[in-house]
Amino acid sequence: MKLLNKSILHLMTYLLLIVSVWSVIFYFNMLDEIKGSVDEELENYKRQIVFKAEKDPTILQQKTFDEGFFSVNKISEEKALSFKDTYEDTEIYAQDADDEAPELEPVRVLTTVFEQNGSFYELKIFNNMVEEDDLVKELLWDAAGLYVLLIFSILIINNLVLQRLWKPFYELLNELKNYRLGISKSFPKVETKTKEFSDLQDAVTTLLQYSEKSYEQQKEFIGNASHELQTPLAIAIGKLELLIEKENFTENQAEKIAEIMEIIERLVRLNKSLLLLTKIENKQFFDNQEIKVNDIVEKNIEYLQDIAEFKKVEISFSENSELLVKADAALINIIVSNLLRNAIFHNIKSGKVEVQIDAEKLIVKNTGIENSLHPEKIFTRFQKSEHHQSGSGLGLAIVQAIAELYDFSVSYDFKNGMHEFTVNF
Repeated sequence: MKLLNKSILHLMTYLLLIVSVWSVIFYFNMLDEIKGSVDEELENYKRQIVFKAEKDPTILQQKTFDEGFFSVNKISEEKALSFKDTYEDTEIYAQDADDEAPELEPVRVLTTVFEQNGSFYELKIFNNMVEEDDLVKELLWDAAGLYVLLIFSILIINNLVLQRLWKPFYELLNELKNYRLGISKSFPKVETKTKEFSDLQDAVTTLLQYSEKSYEQQKEFIGNASHELQTPLAIAIGKLELLIEKENFTENQAEKIAEIMEIIERLVRLNKSLLLLTKIENKQFFDNQEIKVNDIVEKNIEYLQDIAEFKKVEISFSENSELLVKADAALINIIVSNLLRNAIFHNIKSGKVEVQIDAEKLIVKNTGIENSLHPEKIFTRFQKSEHHQSGSGLGLAIVQAIAELYDFSVSYDFKNGMHEFTVNF
C-alpha cells in the first residue's frame, strides 16, 4: 500500500473516531440547550398565567391538561412553603395535524406554586420537546454527511496537493529501482526544494558512491583472484604432465602424480565455480535477451550424451511447450548444464534421466539413491552426496543463486523413486 493511501486510511479511522465523539458531545450539548430554552419559555408562561389569574379567577378552575397546556390545583400553605420549582421530562397524549389518533409526545413540565388572595395553588405547565429519537437520527445523518465531506475533501487535497509535494520522492524512488551497480552512468537525481528530500538524495548518493567503490574493488579482486589462482594451477598441471611424459616412474609413483593432478584439477574447477558464484551474486551478468530454453536443453543433452552412455544412463527429453525466458543466455545454460550433470553423475548403473519442458517450467528427474535428499540442504554450498565426494558441492548452489537473481524458483521433490528438480521461470 502506498504511503499516501496509508495516511488516508489512518485519517479515515481517526476522523471516524473524532466525528463519533463530537456527535455524542454535540448531542448532549444540543439537548441541554433545547431544555434550557424550553425552561425559559415555561418560566415566561408561568408569569403570564399568574398575572392573568389575578384578573380572571376562572383560570384557577382549570384542573387538568384537557383544557390547555397548564393545570391549577389548590394546595395547603404548609406544602406551598416547602415546595421548590421542578422541571421534568415526561410524555402526554397529543394529536398533531398529521396524526390520525392521539399519540404519546415528549414534553417538558414545570411544577411550581403561587399565591392568590391568601390561597396557595400548584401550577403545572408543559411545553413540547423535540423527540430524542428524531434528534439522534438527524444528528446521525449530519455526522455521516460531515464525515463523508471531510474524507472527500482530504482525497481532493491528497490528489491536488500531497501528490505534488511527494512527486520528488517518487521520482527518486523510481530512479533507484532502475539503478544498477557498475552499469548506470549517473546517480539518481531529482529537482526539489524540500529539505527532507534533498537530504534523502544526498544520503542515497553517498551510499551509492560507497557501494560503487566497493563494487569496483570486488570486481578487481575477482579478476585478480581468477588470474592469480588459475595461472599457477594450470602451470602445475602442465609441469606434472611433462614430468610423467619425460621421466620413468614406477607404477606407484605414476599413480601418486596422477592423484596430485586430479586434486589440482578439482581446485581449478572449485576456483572457477566460486568465482562464477561470486559474479552471479554481484549481478555481473546482465546481458538479458529472450532465450528459447528448449534449444539450450537440446544442446546440453547432445554435449553430455557421451558421458551418459559411458555411465550407462539413458536420457529422455519431452517438450510440452515452447519455453521462452528473458535472461542472460550464459546463466540459463549454467542452470540447464548443472541440473543435467547432477542428474547424470548422481545416478545409478542403467539408470535414467527424464527432462521435461512445460509452460514456464523445466523439470529434470533422475534415478539414484532410494531415499529423499534433504530439501533445505541440497542447495547450500559444499553440500555433497555421501556416495559422490568428488564434486565441488557448488552446482546446485549456483542454480539457486541464478534463480534468486531473476526471481525464478527452484525446488526439489522425491516422487515414485525419482529425484525431481523443478525450475519455475
